[in-house]
Amino acid sequence: MKNIVILISGSGTNMAAIVQAAEQRQWSDKLGVRVAAVLSNRGDAEGLEFAKNRGIPVVLVEHKSFASREAFDLALQDEIDRFEPALLVLAGFMRILSPAFVQHFHKRLINIHPSLLPAFAGLNTHQRAIDMGCKFAGATVHLVTSELDHGPILAQAVVPVLPMDTAQSLAERVLSQEHLLYPQAIEKFLTA
Repeated sequence: MKNIVILISGSGTNMAAIVQAAEQRQWSDKLGVRVAAVLSNRGDAEGLEFAKNRGIPVVLVEHKSFASREAFDLALQDEIDRFEPALLVLAGFMRILSPAFVQHFHKRLINIHPSLLPAFAGLNTHQRAIDMGCKFAGATVHLVTSELDHGPILAQAVVPVLPMDTAQSLAERVLSQEHLLYPQAIEKFLTA
C-alpha cells in the first residue's frame, strides 16, 4: 500500500477533495493508495475535524512550540516518517519548509499553488494577476524544492480572469479548479 500524508494549516478543502477522490475512485482497491494521515501545525485547523470524521489519523505538531523552523521541521519529519509516505502533499500548509526537510522528502513532496507558475509565486496571487491585467489565472501542482514555488510543474488548470473579478471571486473559481486538479495530479503521480 502506498501511503499519502497530507499537511494542512486551515480549512483543508484541498485535503477534503483528495480524500473524497480517493474514496470515490477507490484508490485503495484499484491503485493500492491510501490517505494514511493528516498533519497540521495548527490545533484550530478546521480540516482536522473532517479527517477525524473520515477515520484518518490526525497529528498536531504546533510550530509555535519550537524555538526554530529547523526544530519544528525535524519534529514534523519524525511524525510524517511514522506513516512511511510514498507521497507528502501540502494542501494549504502555510509554513516555509527548511531545505533539509525538502531534501528528506526529495521527489515525494508536492504542493498546489493558486497561480500559473512561474507567474506570481508567493502570496496575494489573485490580486497580483488582476493588477497586471492578466486574461488568465489558475493553479499549479508542482514538486517542492527549496526555492519557494519553483519546483517542476506536474499539472496546471487555467481559469479566465473576468472583467468584474475581485481577488475573492477569482480565488473562489481557482479553488474550485484546485479541487479537481490536485486529486488528478496525485493519481497520475502515483501511477506513473
